[in-house]
Amino acid sequence: MNWLWMSLYHALAMLWATFWALVLGFSISAALQVFVSKERMSRAFGKTSLKSIAAATGFGAASSSCSYAAAAAGRSAIQQGAAIIPALAFMFASTNLVIELGVVLWILMGWRFVLAEFVGAFVLIALVGLMVRFFMPKNVQEEMRTRAEKKSGGSDCCHGEGEHEHHHGSAGNGKWSAMASAFMMDWMMLWKELLAGFLIAGFIATLVPHSWWSALFLQSDSGALHLIENALVGPIIAIASFVCSVGNIPLASHLWANGISFGGVISFIYADLLVVPLIIIYGKYYGTRAATYITVIFYIAAVIAGLVVDLLFNICGLIPTGPRPPSAVQHAMISWNYTSWLDIVAVVVGGIFLVLYLRSRNSSGPHHAHH
Repeated sequence: MNWLWMSLYHALAMLWATFWALVLGFSISAALQVFVSKERMSRAFGKTSLKSIAAATGFGAASSSCSYAAAAAGRSAIQQGAAIIPALAFMFASTNLVIELGVVLWILMGWRFVLAEFVGAFVLIALVGLMVRFFMPKNVQEEMRTRAEKKSGGSDCCHGEGEHEHHHGSAGNGKWSAMASAFMMDWMMLWKELLAGFLIAGFIATLVPHSWWSALFLQSDSGALHLIENALVGPIIAIASFVCSVGNIPLASHLWANGISFGGVISFIYADLLVVPLIIIYGKYYGTRAATYITVIFYIAAVIAGLVVDLLFNICGLIPTGPRPPSAVQHAMISWNYTSWLDIVAVVVGGIFLVLYLRSRNSSGPHHAHH
């Protein structure tokens, strides 16, 4: 059973190394959410324009979401009259431009990947907008809107939707209580994805040999074919792993250590809205035809964005060179160092938010407790 304990240890060590960063990211995100109303925001995107897309991207970046909640929020925005392209821009920004993802990415892989993720996200959103505009038929877009408007939140919504839409419910009890509510709701919404991400990365690091990854990813001596193949394979691994949002960063670090290209890593991270359960949800929300278009467009956009980032960063000399660093998953260790002190501070901060949240919930009565 050594393989099992080693897998669990790798997963726990990764969580130990990044826990303080997650708390920091969720805290900053909660502060932003207190001052941003999603209801008002979604009503502002009735037309497709550069301004509305830029606003949707900004609001999405300020609104921490797991991929499931992002899909639900996008559907809700369409229900309230938002145009499809701004709604999709919001979805991508709320999972790929959020603070906690950037912090964890910096810790595990370095600042170059954070910059690449940030730059590439705008390329990705622009590509999705162009492909929806020119390749998704108008009748499919209308069907998508009609089906979204028929669905009321409830029976088929994903697990994060109701929670995320009530972040602002406790604002009347004070800004700290509102922040505590947003902080706790994000944790309750994301803990399954985070746990799955660390566990899957831990098991893959233990069970999958390096030779398997070497066979899967074409190496750099293959020229341009290497970049294209890696960018094509990255999102497929993401789809098959069932991991989304921040949870796929540990696995991304392991892929990088085992030979995937720089652009392949970025394409992998961008595929967080393409996991199999989400594709099924798109079918329930918008119908099979629209879900097929969405899936193909998201996949192509993730691949092209990864390639563009790879080429751009290569020209600028920003792609890390030399021997790859050891996998952050395989070499993570639980030891007493500065990370331990940061984790202790994070536990204290999280505990304070938990107490404020429980007090706010108890004082709000059964209606708030139900949400």
